[in-house]
Amino acid sequence: MINIRDAAPEDGPAVAALINALDYPDCEGFIVDKINQARSHPDACLLVAVQDETVVGLISLHFIPQIALSGDFCRISYFCVQAAARGQGIGALLEERAVQLARQRGCDRIEVHCHARRSAAHRFYDRQGYNESPKYFIKPLSQ
Repeated sequence: MINIRDAAPEDGPAVAALINALDYPDCEGFIVDKINQARSHPDACLLVAVQDETVVGLISLHFIPQIALSGDFCRISYFCVQAAARGQGIGALLEERAVQLARQRGCDRIEVHCHARRSAAHRFYDRQGYNESPKYFIKPLSQ
């Protein structure tokens, strides 16, 4: 049985391990602060998938108003399922909950940016009905 719930501060080590698996190392020192920040922010949501009392997946969402369109949009910021737990439908359950929350919030779309090297993730998003949007720009603000 998989339980999807809001992340809690005590999930910090498991959340950090999942974020590390996405090639974002060294977040252990501040991950509890980030979980608390997500929990208190009205336009953020951090969900975890729990199997047998172990956090095996996460999805981080942000709800963003669109100025030019009547609906808002939901952005998936981070999304990971533990390697040993993949293929069990956990990612689909997390994504399904994201869709439910986005609809409840009046969103008319969900977007996710996924690096070109993550080909397995691309196949997952294809199966979930996402369309590729080919251009994405980023400007780093730290030197």
